[in-house]
Amino acid sequence: MAILEFLDGVPQTRGYDDAFKIMEGLTSLRATLLQDLLEKCQSVKVKRLFLHLANRVQHPWFRKLNQSRIELGSGKRLIYKKGYYDPKYKITVPAEARESGTV
Repeated sequence: MAILEFLDGVPQTRGYDDAFKIMEGLTSLRATLLQDLLEKCQSVKVKRLFLHLANRVQHPWFRKLNQSRIELGSGKRLIYKKGYYDPKYKITVPAEARESGTV
């Protein structure tokens, strides 16, 4: 749950790079618990950002998530202006992240 709360602060009080680094370290999360948390989470931005980051990192638990059961809303979400648009999760992340290889 802490990572979801952290992501809620991106970009207002938390940085994308920090979120990515934290996600890299989350190697032993339980997919069943994550599934439940993501299904209950009310923030579309947080869910999309979490799935975007998890997809980039590709931990084994990520493949076990049933994304079709996670409501991601409709429309696009702008997290960073003039960034890179991730069409899979319909969010815009920092352009620098794409250039540095994290996106």
